[in-house]
Order: sequence, then C-alpha cells, then structure tokens
Amino acid sequence: MTIFESLPTTPRSEELIDKAFSRAARAGNAKHGIEAQESMLQTAGNILSDNLGNVVTSWPDFDLVDPFYRDLADAIVAREDLDVDALRQHLNEVMWASRQVENIKQEYHGRIRNADPDTARKLRKQAFARYADVTESVEDDLLAIADAREELRTLPDIRPDEPTIVVAGYPNVGKSSFVNRVTRASNEVATYPFTTRQLRVGHFERDRIRYQLVDTPGVLDRPAEERNAIESQAVSALVHLADAVLFIADASGNCGYPLSSQLELRDEIEELFADADGDIPVLTVCNKSDESREMDADHYMSVETDEGVEEVLDAAVEAVGYEFELPYDG
Repeated sequence: MTIFESLPTTPRSEELIDKAFSRAARAGNAKHGIEAQESMLQTAGNILSDNLGNVVTSWPDFDLVDPFYRDLADAIVAREDLDVDALRQHLNEVMWASRQVENIKQEYHGRIRNADPDTARKLRKQAFARYADVTESVEDDLLAIADAREELRTLPDIRPDEPTIVVAGYPNVGKSSFVNRVTRASNEVATYPFTTRQLRVGHFERDRIRYQLVDTPGVLDRPAEERNAIESQAVSALVHLADAVLFIADASGNCGYPLSSQLELRDEIEELFADADGDIPVLTVCNKSDESREMDADHYMSVETDEGVEEVLDAAVEAVGYEFELPYDG
C-alpha cells in the first residue's frame, strides 16, 4: 500500500455543514434554554473544526516524504493543474478554516453564557452563519484536495526502500519480456499514471533480498524532447528510485528503431543517472543476440532463447551492490 492509498475521502463543504448542524440540532433537543444553545454551538463547532482539521492531518508531510514519491506526486497532480506546493496551499487554507471555526466557537461560547435565552438563541444563529461562511469559503480547496487524492491513489505500489533496477530502452526491444521472464508469477501490472500505457513492477529474490524491477513504458523509452512536462517529472522520480539501470537495445533493428537512435537514448540516460546522487550505474544489454550482436554492449542475451538472461540479472544485482544494514551491536 502506498502512502496515499489510505487517504480518507475528502468531504464537500455542504456535507460538513449539514452533518454539523443536524447533529447540533439533536444535541440541542436534549436540553433547554441557554444550555441548549451552548450545546448546539459546541457540537457544530467541534464537528466542523475536527473534520476540516482531519482533512489536513490525514495527508503526509511532504517535507518528510521520500523524494521518489514527492516527485511522483508532483507528476500526477500536475494533470489537475496542481503541483505539490499548490496542494499544500489548499491544505493550509482548510487548516485555516478549522482554526477559524474554533475561534468563532470560543468567541460565542462566552457571549451566549452571559446572555438571556432569546439573545442566546440569536447569538447561536449568528455563530452558525459564520461557521457556514468559513466552511463554504474553502469549498474550492476541498475540491482540489479531493481531486489530488483520487489521482494519487492510482500510484503503483513501488517501495523506495527496496533495491530497484529500472529497465529502459525503446519500445519492442524486449523490456517487458525480460521483466516477465525473470519475475515470473511475481510480476505485477499497475496502471501508469503519466500515460495511457502501463507500468510493470516485478520482483525477484537473491540471497533473501527482494529486488524490484521497474519497466518504464511511456517515459524512458524515447528522447527527452519527446516527453511532456508530466513525463519529465516522472523521470525525476525514477532517478530517485533507481539503484541500477538496465538499458536494453535491439541491434537487429527489428524493434522498428535504428540502433543509432537507441544508443543516443542510452547516452542520454547514462548522463541523466550519472547526475544523480551516487552516480547510478547503467548497463547496456543487447537483447535478441540470436539475431544480431552488432553493437558494443556490457552483456548479450536473448529472452526468446533464454541465452544470457540469468547472467544479465546477476550483473544487475552486482551493480546494485545492496547490503543488509545490520543493527548496531554496541
């Protein structure tokens, strides 16, 4: 489960007001006079303040979110003409409304307590009108937060704390076949939020360590100038995620792309991941080696014939160089 998948449904302002006022009416019916007005004021104020505050506190602190998920969130909410900073502003506005409701409740509580019954009823109605005004003023913010929640719930379940191998290369070079081959039944296919294509996340184990294999159709399968802004943001997220990259090429050209174009993309990806912290290794793999080996590559394989597949996986694991962090024994 991702950090956004458990976000609760964001209520509309009208829903909150109806809920608060109906419960306040029931609370008031159980009492009389000034005590009834106080009870209604407190009940409605608590419901509005608490529910508005919960909208905000249910979200993770983006300053503490893994950079992978922050960049991924930026890419996804950008489809709603938002970014993480704009989303945070909407959350701030809702928190402001929660505090305003609390302030109104405190203000009118003292005024009602010192009033006669008729005046107390009028003051409670004034407070309710102000409650409604404040809550309605953040309706657009609540709608924006609700839209962002729906978008972010589509995030694939990728775990930044697991060693990750990103698989890149032009379409039809055998990336998905490789991921399917080495992960077998553990392969998962999740909706890819940046394009109409899909993201493939597979897993395999070596020496009791679970590795993620991430196939990247729609992002790392063409030059940067062909990516839109959202896809470019997604690439930034993948740079945070990757521990190693397998660039798969087809020297035969049967994939539909000339080898020269494939190698230009490889060079671009090498430069991209070299700029990341730790200089992420990029291994060049010639797939369909039973058809052609006419290229310089770190490794040669044929997913079709199974030749060299395990060797490529071994090389990827070695490139990651993941080691268990043993607990400190003082």
